[in-house]
Amino acid sequence: MAEDPLIQRPARQLWAAPGGQHDRVVETSRWVLPVMIGVFAAFLVTAPLTMSGDVSFLLDKNKVEVAKERLRIQSALYRGADQQGRPFSLRAGSAVQKSSAEPIVKLTTLSAEMAMAEGPAHLRADAGRYDIASEKVMADGPIRFTGPSGYNLVTGNATLDLKTRKLKSDGAVTGKVPQGSFSAASMSADLDSHVVTLDGDARLRIVPRRAR
Repeated sequence: MAEDPLIQRPARQLWAAPGGQHDRVVETSRWVLPVMIGVFAAFLVTAPLTMSGDVSFLLDKNKVEVAKERLRIQSALYRGADQQGRPFSLRAGSAVQKSSAEPIVKLTTLSAEMAMAEGPAHLRADAGRYDIASEKVMADGPIRFTGPSGYNLVTGNATLDLKTRKLKSDGAVTGKVPQGSFSAASMSADLDSHVVTLDGDARLRIVPRRAR
């Protein structure tokens, strides 16, 4: 009795024979693989939107360009309190800090609000620098202080200590107070007591009506 020719074939020939298992695998792969590729591509697109938590990665410092500025912020806001616990806030249109080693932040369109003994006070300047460590504001150019009871002080290139509420010029200064105008080689002012001290070539022009 003759043996079935299919039985005499090796297993590899049976697997590759027309209509065999190989053909079924190829036929199935023709639609399974594109579907899997589509699903994987969709996952890669949506993964950043759905993942939560921290993402860690490594950068080669020799291949990554170092930024010239460490931090740039639009509409910055700093808050703190003085030595008596009275709050203050410092706002700026923009703030730039060059490095973590330098605690100086360059500010533009800055304004400060301070709680004083007699009520709130405001300070404004076009540009300046803020020392985060000492909480001092160094105005570059004109600076205007408006205190309670209509007290005004206009000067320039001065440093405000937000902790002590004292204003001091860095050099020659001219300014205005309710009583009149002044000029001097240097100036210091206690914003709480409204006392302005002029040093060196001090000149004060008093308007009698304002003085009363």
